[in-house]
Amino acid sequence: MRIIGGVLKGRNLKVPKGLPVRPTTNFASEGLFNILNNSVDFENVSVLDLFSGTGHIAIEFASRGCNDITAVDNHFNCLKFLKEVAADFKLPISTIKADVFSFLKSNTKKFDIIFADPPYDLPNIPEIHQLVFEGKMLNEGGVLIIEHGPRIKMDELPFFLKHKKYGNVNFSFFELK
Repeated sequence: MRIIGGVLKGRNLKVPKGLPVRPTTNFASEGLFNILNNSVDFENVSVLDLFSGTGHIAIEFASRGCNDITAVDNHFNCLKFLKEVAADFKLPISTIKADVFSFLKSNTKKFDIIFADPPYDLPNIPEIHQLVFEGKMLNEGGVLIIEHGPRIKMDELPFFLKHKKYGNVNFSFFELK
């Protein structure tokens, strides 16, 4: 896993074998952060990384100066790896071991950016959108970004902003205006 920007730019992090993850490609991550660089003051946003896996996205946010990052995943070894990386580099990432849908149903904190990278074969991906907006988890002007495969169409959901495609990786953006 290579960090593509910020103070850790260019660092390669060795991910343990056997983790049940499909990390966002470097190509897609670079595209995502190119979009965000134009509209986000990283030092002043709070970020929620859902289905964080290895924490690649959370680490990218931290590398760019974000000081309030929460990563949620239900796999112990994924979170163990992320905690170790966060400790080694003194990154402000807190981790929560939980089922993402259960977490979203009980969360009361608001965020500026919520990023979700669920398994592409998950049948209820649009429920993430529903729970985030029903739970009022975004601050005013906040953005929900859902990574998904090419078969999922999310452009008819409320607050849809835009769709970006990088190979097989798709990002749907939603903004609370």
